[in-house]
Amino acid sequence: MKRKKLEITYTEEKRFTREQTERLFRSVNWVSGEYPERLHRALMHSDTVFTAWDGERLVGLARVLDDSELLAYVHYVLVDPEYQGLGIAGRLVDLVKEKYRSYLYIEGMPEDRNNVPFYEKHGFRSMENAGAVIIENFSDKH
Repeated sequence: MKRKKLEITYTEEKRFTREQTERLFRSVNWVSGEYPERLHRALMHSDTVFTAWDGERLVGLARVLDDSELLAYVHYVLVDPEYQGLGIAGRLVDLVKEKYRSYLYIEGMPEDRNNVPFYEKHGFRSMENAGAVIIENFSDKH
């Protein structure tokens, strides 16, 4: 069965719903999807959120936190598994790089080391002696 040609559209406009973000995050099994209200509020208050759409279906998202001058932090890039391998994540990263081209640093901290080659392919380099640190404050409260 041949898949129809996709016409993915990209926007920085935060027009996604709680349900759309919950579905996307759950599609990649990210724990944030288990907190749909908090997730939606966090995205709405983030500095930049680029999204990828197949019609009305949210299929990809990149979230960036920045300090308005020096540092833009790519918190995450995710794509629905049904749409992976189509260049969507790369296009989202390109949008981030374009928007933040005047900043001194664009940093990312992939939580999975297997994702490092993806970022390197898109112009990032591994930081020598750098490592991620985290405190997890999960609860049963949504």
